[in-house]
Amino acid sequence: MTMAGTAQNSTTGLNKVMMPVPDPHPDVFDREWPLRMADVDRSGRLRFDGACRHIQDVGQDQLREMGYEDVHPAWIVRRTMIDLIQPIEGSDILRMRRWCSGTSNRWCEMRVRIDGRKGGLMESEAFWIHINRETQGPSRISDDFLSGLRRTTDESRLRWKSYLKAGSREEAAEIREYPVRVSDIDLFDHMNNSVYWTVIEDYLYSHPELLEKPLRVTIEHDAAVALGEKLEILSHVHPAGSTDKFGEDLSDRTVRTLTYAVGDETKAIASLFSL
Repeated sequence: MTMAGTAQNSTTGLNKVMMPVPDPHPDVFDREWPLRMADVDRSGRLRFDGACRHIQDVGQDQLREMGYEDVHPAWIVRRTMIDLIQPIEGSDILRMRRWCSGTSNRWCEMRVRIDGRKGGLMESEAFWIHINRETQGPSRISDDFLSGLRRTTDESRLRWKSYLKAGSREEAAEIREYPVRVSDIDLFDHMNNSVYWTVIEDYLYSHPELLEKPLRVTIEHDAAVALGEKLEILSHVHPAGSTDKFGEDLSDRTVRTLTYAVGDETKAIASLFSL
């Protein structure tokens, strides 16, 4: 269990406890590969956007190995929660363990634990929606695929509930434009999920003190960002004592939010707070 899990009992909400890895378990997908130069910052730390790419990659590998890459090729992520418990640094070897922590007929939550051999640790949970490529809407997951996912969880009635609300322009501490590049766009013709996490890294560059303690970062997606759109990032700081709107168990700490906006439309919302 992560450090977050030692301080609270909630299984839902922004300060939830992530499901511990059921290890050993035959249905936990377990892979290792090296930490590469393109995924680390100037200090050698595995960046959040790099970790997000690894989370996507191990998911695709698991689909392929289970034999469902062609049956269920299209998924979009609605929320990703990542805990930086201990930085993963240097020329380390990453151990990626992936398993299901909750299911429904059209979506699932998937946990990924990233361990470095040198002691670094990042935990994550993502809410994935199975998509019909033709209709671009949620599509039923096949029964045999679901039965495989459910071998690691008892949660079979997973429901979507947003944890975050957009911040207003009027109350923003800072508003800045974030250019969308051609290389940010994926096969869905949208900005790829991992690119949203580069915004987090830019914010952490200006607020390095947030990396001095274990940190939880959550991004919820409301709408896709397309090439040519003018994306702006609205930052807000909610001091302790004013953060019960994020959950009563967060009222004692500062919560920072970043709203990804195109004009008056909210595309995504991120939150950052110390564990």
